[in-house]
Amino acid sequence: MTEKSNPPVVLVDGSSYLFRAYHALPPLTTSKNHPTGAIKGVISMLRRLEQDYPGSKTVVVFDAKGKTFRHEMYEEYKANRPPMPEDLAIQIEPIHRIVEAMGLPLLIVPDVEADDVIGTLAHEATSKGIDVVVSTGDKDMAQLVSDHVTLINTMTETAMDRDGVIEKFGVTPEQIIDYLALVGDKVDNIPGVNKCGPKTAVKWLESYQNLDNIMAHADEIKGKIGEYLREALETLPLSRDLATIRTDVELAFGLEDLQERTQDDQALLALFKEYEFRGWINELEAVETEPTSSEPSEPAAALEKHYEVITGQQELDQWLKALESAECFAFDTETTSLRYMDAEIVGVSFSIEPGKAAYVPLGHDYMGAPEQLDRGEVLNQLKPLLENPEQKKIGQNLKYDKNVLANHGIHLEGIAEDTMVESYVLNSVATRHDMDSLARLYLDEQTISYESIAGKGAKQLTFNQIDLEKAGPYAAEDADITLRLHQALSPRLKETGKLEAIYRDIDLPLVPVLSRMEQRGTLISASTLRQHSQELAERMAELEKEAHEVAGEPFNLGSTKQLQAILYDKLGLRVIKKTPKGAPSTAEPVLQELAHEHELPHLIVQHRSLSKLKSTYTDTLPELIHHRTGRVHTSYHQAVTATGRLSSSEPNLQNIPIRTEEGRRIRQAFIAPEGYKLLAADYSQIELRIMAHLSGDKGLLTAFERGEDIHKATAAEVFGVSLEEVSTDQRRSAKAINFGLIYGMSAFGLARQLDVDRKTAQEYIDRYFERYPGVLNYMDNIRKQAHEDGYVETLYGRRLYLPEINARNKQLQQAAERTAINAPMQGTAADIIKRAMIEVDHWLRSEHADDACMTMQVHDELIIEVREDAVEKIKEGLVRRMSAAASLDVPLLVEAGIGDNWDQAH
Repeated sequence: MTEKSNPPVVLVDGSSYLFRAYHALPPLTTSKNHPTGAIKGVISMLRRLEQDYPGSKTVVVFDAKGKTFRHEMYEEYKANRPPMPEDLAIQIEPIHRIVEAMGLPLLIVPDVEADDVIGTLAHEATSKGIDVVVSTGDKDMAQLVSDHVTLINTMTETAMDRDGVIEKFGVTPEQIIDYLALVGDKVDNIPGVNKCGPKTAVKWLESYQNLDNIMAHADEIKGKIGEYLREALETLPLSRDLATIRTDVELAFGLEDLQERTQDDQALLALFKEYEFRGWINELEAVETEPTSSEPSEPAAALEKHYEVITGQQELDQWLKALESAECFAFDTETTSLRYMDAEIVGVSFSIEPGKAAYVPLGHDYMGAPEQLDRGEVLNQLKPLLENPEQKKIGQNLKYDKNVLANHGIHLEGIAEDTMVESYVLNSVATRHDMDSLARLYLDEQTISYESIAGKGAKQLTFNQIDLEKAGPYAAEDADITLRLHQALSPRLKETGKLEAIYRDIDLPLVPVLSRMEQRGTLISASTLRQHSQELAERMAELEKEAHEVAGEPFNLGSTKQLQAILYDKLGLRVIKKTPKGAPSTAEPVLQELAHEHELPHLIVQHRSLSKLKSTYTDTLPELIHHRTGRVHTSYHQAVTATGRLSSSEPNLQNIPIRTEEGRRIRQAFIAPEGYKLLAADYSQIELRIMAHLSGDKGLLTAFERGEDIHKATAAEVFGVSLEEVSTDQRRSAKAINFGLIYGMSAFGLARQLDVDRKTAQEYIDRYFERYPGVLNYMDNIRKQAHEDGYVETLYGRRLYLPEINARNKQLQQAAERTAINAPMQGTAADIIKRAMIEVDHWLRSEHADDACMTMQVHDELIIEVREDAVEKIKEGLVRRMSAAASLDVPLLVEAGIGDNWDQAH
């Protein structure tokens, strides 16, 4: 082969690399949580091409948004393609900007695909005797290969000339279009011939040379595949047209327009800094000589801000008038405490338009504080506005503000938007959902931090002690940022799947429901807890004594070093895991495994468990009883868990154990007031029922429809016995299998849980999937979907993004796959109980306000205080409404109990 004197033209299929880079690289992000994995992948590929083809002129081509002429030919073209993941879509524009800053021509031609633009340029080059390298990962491009056109795949470091096409596909480049027409394409929705795979297509093309001849001799082809070919005769010409890359597109750009590349180092450096590509920054700065080169050439104009502090009635009147006539306004409170039951209002802030906000100080009492308007009078003036359900309010975590206002006799209504909830529904794992984090991510703005005006640690000031010169801008900014966040988040919600409906129908209406539950609180018996605490202390002392006897010497059970010395040095137990510093671990999972081999780790685990119950609940709960109400008031969090479940704190109601006697004793301390009972209702095996619905597995559906004990039914299937013959141990094992598999448990994990060998556990899993093939099919499909989309969805469309699903680290990827399997079930269960809570709250308030109210929500359970004479009526209505909260292919079973305390009711 003779050496070619002129460097080839390089045509880059940017759209091809976009998806490949997105899925191949880990989910990289900047410190502001902007995804950058695809940006880095595509730009790395371009930089590699520069090295591989020095002196070549390069053109980068991307698909344009919207439909192309192929959609006019065939409406269903690419109909099977899922929408582009949002965290990929927002990386396209930065890639375009970087490509342009690199001085490379960027072509995006409306109505045609990147393939056709590349095909046209390649044809032009070939006609002029210019060699072309097409950089792509798209197999369809093989039809362009000729003596002058070669394909290269930078990501796999492979090249394909004419011989390469024949070797890879078994046909010549001239036959590729016919080959693609026969095989079809599920992703692009090109029909092809049913069941015709690559081998069949190659065989036919070897025999008949081209598609026209194959169609002409279709009657000669025998068997079922011949029938499929004859059925496809009408659509094959269309398939061929769809698969054909055009080489005659009208372009405003030709090869003669290619200029010597001129890179804008200043703009490129600014972009690399914006997206935090430190290695590339260092490279550019090393060769850059201009002292101002690190500064962006055109800094974006900052939003002009007008914040005011209102200390006079006239200014307040003007704002009140503006607020009353506004379609909606952002609202925020500044208070003395983060604990809503104790917090008093120090001031309020408002914003009606971006950049304009006001703060009304009402309780700053530091030495020398200026005179302020009377808090009581201002709140009285605000009360009609804040209580008007027709007057729309926007806030950040408005549940807190609603609770604080209730302390001052104001019942906030008209909650129209909550930016914390908007952000959480949009992407629960993109960032924390506090205002400062959201401002950095969605507004690219650094807000005034509380620590910068109040100080840190023990000396941190409360808001009433902060100078108005600092407090005013901080508080006004809160309202301004909240308004702007809503304006940034709302369009994203509307354009992303069903998220707008999740926000409007589930999460936002839940805000006032949770607020009412928090304000009501729950009654607990401090004497019961103190008695329990004493008993726990006595039992812990007994366990400590037993541990000392087993160890043969006294030691501090809470000392890691002493425990290591006893377990590993003295007793010689095997080292299962080491700490980062190389010492043998004494972590809980390690001790639980060692407990199978020796008595001492078992005693330590028991002691730790009781100690945790004592410190977390029996000692702490009495201290949380509020002096004003005599009740405990938890805080429910809507924007913490990844899957949509609620969490709670002070106290954390979700983690009170139920399987142990000690845990149940804690629940006995949650009591009904005199004249009332506690009614507890929970969904029975809801995640398994959701699995049956999502998977459509006939075996599971039948078992639930018949009302069978699902764990017994599974045991009968897995162990090959009748329902009547299922033993207690078999049912226990089947329960572990049922719940283990929906959490993505491996054979290794199941073996440890059932205390069997790994082979036996794998046999159980294999048998389970043989009996319930729909479940296996669901799991396989959801994994695949997660890898392709980067997220999974609940039944109602709530999304859980999985940043690690395509991570190079296999452990991270497998963990993300397990989450992908379980999240649709756990998230759907969360959606269902939220829907139930909204309905039950409305029903109780409108029809039984004096009879009952919700006081707690724990996982799949609702707890209600009910007047003794209304128990049966409320129970029946509660079960009916909870059962109707979702329409599944299996019954949604609700079990309800009644008692004087939570344990009795459960």
